[in-house]
Amino acid sequence: MRRTPPPAVLAVAVAVGVMALQALLLPLFAAPAANVEPRDLPVVVTGPAPAVAAFTSKIESMSPGAFEVTTVADAAAADAAVLDREAYAAFVLSPSGVALRTASAAAPAVAGLFSAAAAQLGASTGTPVTVTDLAPLGPDDPRGGGFAAGFFPLVITSMAAAIALYFVVAGFAARLVGLLAFAALSGAAGATVLQTWLGVVGGDWWPVAGVIALITLAISATIHGLAGVAGPRGIGLGAVLILLVGNALGAVGAAPELLPQPWGEVGQWLPIGAGATLLRSAAWFGGAGGGPAAWVLASWALIGLALVGLGGLGRKEQALPEEAEAHEAARQLGATVAA
Repeated sequence: MRRTPPPAVLAVAVAVGVMALQALLLPLFAAPAANVEPRDLPVVVTGPAPAVAAFTSKIESMSPGAFEVTTVADAAAADAAVLDREAYAAFVLSPSGVALRTASAAAPAVAGLFSAAAAQLGASTGTPVTVTDLAPLGPDDPRGGGFAAGFFPLVITSMAAAIALYFVVAGFAARLVGLLAFAALSGAAGATVLQTWLGVVGGDWWPVAGVIALITLAISATIHGLAGVAGPRGIGLGAVLILLVGNALGAVGAAPELLPQPWGEVGQWLPIGAGATLLRSAAWFGGAGGGPAAWVLASWALIGLALVGLGGLGRKEQALPEEAEAHEAARQLGATVAA
């Protein structure tokens, strides 16, 4: 017989385990937030060759390692790079001064950083600098706080739906229907609330609803699938991976390049980081730059659904011997009664 540890020993073990978790979570959340700074932010520059060379040298000396500068042919190419999400900002140099093109919808913090850098550059060189926001946020959420805050409930409700379906609904087919129905409904409701009602998300309704549906399916299917193959422990694993790690590294209110690397990149391979990137692309950039994030979310959704099926298959195989034993017991009981 397995011996149960004394209650005091068990209590100390729980305290030690939770303390260890705390020791891991504190640096996971605090370190990225305490080390937010630009790291290889992609930026494009265009203008006369001598002016571009001098400008590039100047901006790189101001913040070494902060910017990854690429030269483009003209102002149209510079604007296209920003709107295609290939660069966070573009500097157009001309004899009359410097024109900065940003996109606050891509990352409000980064747009503000570039505006501050342009003002500093203009003050130090005496060159006039004009700033144009090519993809501004909506008037109801000019700093992007509503977008970041509104994204978190999508994660929580997706986890709640997955857990509820696991404990309340039996059968693979029924659970699959529940996950797909939740994703479709949450996409419609999320787009209506965030876009139509609150005005914190731009773009057309259908693409936004589709992206939200994909985000919620990726999260709910993963949590449910892990629960299906590992039970309640799978729910805990999914919560740590998606909610704790994913939220810390997702850069929903910032940009991946502002986090210490490689953690900013790692966050983009998790549902929260990829979901925020794809939702921004769909809402303000016509989907530009959202391809990799869409593949990440689709992969999480497919893997999660596969785990749901695998968990259902495992339960069915486990049930077969139990059913056989029950039938044999019933047969023997019937034989005994007949005798």
